Amino acid sequence: MLQAPFSRTDIWLVLSQVPEGKVVTYGQLARMAGAPGYARVVGNILKQLPKGSGLPWHRVINGKGRISFPEDSVKYNEQKELLEQEGVIFISGKVSLSHYAWNGE
Repeated sequence: MLQAPFSRTDIWLVLSQVPEGKVVTYGQLARMAGAPGYARVVGNILKQLPKGSGLPWHRVINGKGRISFPEDSVKYNEQKELLEQEGVIFISGKVSLSHYAWNGE
């Protein structure tokens, strides 16, 4: 199995810096952690976040500006609600990456 060139703590560190009202994509989070091309690994790491970590997992969306959970799922609704509470607006189920994407600054 291919080993990712970063640890889960690298992902957690970058994720902890994503400000309220902004989003990152899985691929962007991988790049910021120093491992471009590992978006799926990032997704798997996020699935395993420790309960009560306080990390803003809900700020990570896919490269199309959509939430990756199925639209009829509890997690989809939870993520969408958390983002909307931070002022992120969805239009036709999508977030404008040009408006809401965090660039690391």
